[in-house]
Amino acid sequence: MAPPPILRRFFPFLRWFPYSAGCFRADFLAGLTVALVLVPQSMAYAQLAGMPAYYGLYAAFLPVMVAALWGSSNQLATGPVAVASLLTASSLTPLAAPGSEAFVAYAIMLALLVGIVQLGLGVFKLGVIVNFLSHPVIVGFTNAAAIIIGLSQVNKLIGVPMGRSEHFIEDIWGVAKLVGDTHLPTLAMGATAIAIMWVIRKKAPKLPGVLIAVALTTTASWLIGFELNATATVEQVMEPEARALLTEFARTETRIREINDQIAARTSGLKALRKDRGELSHEMVTLNHEVDLLRLQLKDREDENRRRNRAIRSFVFERIAAPAGEAGQLYAEGRVPAGKTSDGHRWRIPRAAQGSMKLTGGGEVVGKVPEGLPSVGVPRMSWEMLGSLLTAAIVISLVGFMEAISIAKAIAAKTKQKIDPSQELIGQGLANLVGAATQAFPVSGSFSRSAVNINAGALTGMSSVITGLFVLLTLLFLTPLLYHLPQAVLAAVIIMAVIGLINVAAVKHAWQASRHDGIAAVVTFVATLAFAPHLDKGILVGAGLAIVLYLYRTMSPRAVILGRHADGTLRDAKLNNLPPSQVVTAVRFDGRLYFANVAFFEDAILEAVASNPQAPYLLIVGDGINELDASGEEVIHHLVDRLRGNGLVVLFAGLKKQVLDVMKATGLHAVIGEKNFFATADRALEQIYSREENLGAVDGLRPASMPVPISEQRFG
Repeated sequence: MAPPPILRRFFPFLRWFPYSAGCFRADFLAGLTVALVLVPQSMAYAQLAGMPAYYGLYAAFLPVMVAALWGSSNQLATGPVAVASLLTASSLTPLAAPGSEAFVAYAIMLALLVGIVQLGLGVFKLGVIVNFLSHPVIVGFTNAAAIIIGLSQVNKLIGVPMGRSEHFIEDIWGVAKLVGDTHLPTLAMGATAIAIMWVIRKKAPKLPGVLIAVALTTTASWLIGFELNATATVEQVMEPEARALLTEFARTETRIREINDQIAARTSGLKALRKDRGELSHEMVTLNHEVDLLRLQLKDREDENRRRNRAIRSFVFERIAAPAGEAGQLYAEGRVPAGKTSDGHRWRIPRAAQGSMKLTGGGEVVGKVPEGLPSVGVPRMSWEMLGSLLTAAIVISLVGFMEAISIAKAIAAKTKQKIDPSQELIGQGLANLVGAATQAFPVSGSFSRSAVNINAGALTGMSSVITGLFVLLTLLFLTPLLYHLPQAVLAAVIIMAVIGLINVAAVKHAWQASRHDGIAAVVTFVATLAFAPHLDKGILVGAGLAIVLYLYRTMSPRAVILGRHADGTLRDAKLNNLPPSQVVTAVRFDGRLYFANVAFFEDAILEAVASNPQAPYLLIVGDGINELDASGEEVIHHLVDRLRGNGLVVLFAGLKKQVLDVMKATGLHAVIGEKNFFATADRALEQIYSREENLGAVDGLRPASMPVPISEQRFG
């Protein structure tokens, strides 16, 4: 027996019931298949988002299940996705170092905000707001984002460091200059993974190519000892420039800690002063000013160390083995003193630190993945960061939902299932809220995994619940197997996933459909690339431009003078070379009449009247006027008064109910007169030509159904 509608409203997953054994078998196989793709893919997307890889597993656990339980699509697969991950990284990188504790905290807080925005839009049925992101804007953004995502993984693919600055192009250029330092084993791992996934996609698409590539390369990494780590101190670095950078880094780190302590002490003092002296006391204002100055100093020091870190990562060292009991020495590559021999490895310092530093001499691997479930708790809210994160949260919410609903509708076209956008928003919002409570970053619907899900035979959202349970098993028992997974393979997984997002044909199609849509797509594409890593600015520019271009189009709608065609229909007189009428000027206005185009409407009517001064009648054909606002009503009132004063009779034909309702509500209908309104243009013309003074008129607009009397024809 089906559950009652009231229960299904609050628990939409009840629509799956009654649930058969055959349905479970299909969902189980589909859920397992998606999990085999999701586990490695989620770790790759976590790194793309600037998070430690294992956070991808947290985002692939409960959010996947919750989105399926409270969404409206039976086959939509939710979880970490490329675009949302990149938007997360681009939004948070200016605020904290990727992978740091602060960065992770901000990412979780961002997931909370995204969930609140999406849930709010869903509860209040405001999903229509995503229409502000037009299809051409999304196409331009997605193409640019795919290129940025692919390029952002190149450094991991070739094993060189990549700096993070305010200009993505500058960062990529820095990677390009290090191509000569490519770590060949890393490149081999990445290239092998790409080859495996590409061959399986072409030859055996039903096999989990991502999982196979990950399993083979991880095994190879373990067998050959792909990872090679060591430690060193500043004293072991013999290169003067590198040592100076490391020394300054350590000194600045000490100063950063001191400033943080001072800010904490003064903030504590602020609370006491606010209670004792009030918000506007002299002491309160002075202390606030001091805190602001300290925060400016802190930001400057952090920026300095960020630049030093980027410079330190660019050094390649050779290590000289030291006698027993002594530390080895690090020389810049090619500068080993004569008579000394290096250990044969090329070492880098991935991140400067005080005291002992990590050295990497082999390929990068995922490393230790914590076993067990993520901790559950309300994310720590930072009201200071709320303003910085809110814009990013809104952009991720809208882009993520548009991506999810587009996928859901594409699936529904095959399954004939009805999709409820508001319910889907609620599902996505709850998924992000639950994700934030379990240490996940923002998630959305995935096109590739949804395709895998439906192709594997999923019948209900239970397949996603089963996917989440397999991720749970991975978290509990299988994480040690992921230690030797090469970072280059995760980069390869991302690159292969985003290749499908590049769609030049869609941009071309938008251009062919409308030049304005094509411009919006191209400008969004260019702006997204130019503003990278601040991708939210690119999409906001595109959305703003699309709205401006729409307003521009509606400011100048089509307004044509009509003539009678040989087939008896009324058509554009200028386009069809039809003669003007001596009796009536008929003008058709194709567009809503509102504040932005009332001046154009007025000019079009006056120009039409001036071009045919001998005609005593003006007929405004309003079949295409779908809306009339106060400005439009005022202009029509003014025009009727003005033209009547000049001896013209103004008539209206084909006006829609909503337009007539406005005219009646404002009294304009009574001013114009009931007798001057007609259901169709032909009825209006019949009335005009039936009047005594026009009975003998023979011109292009006379209805064919009104033959001219013989006596009148004689005198032409």
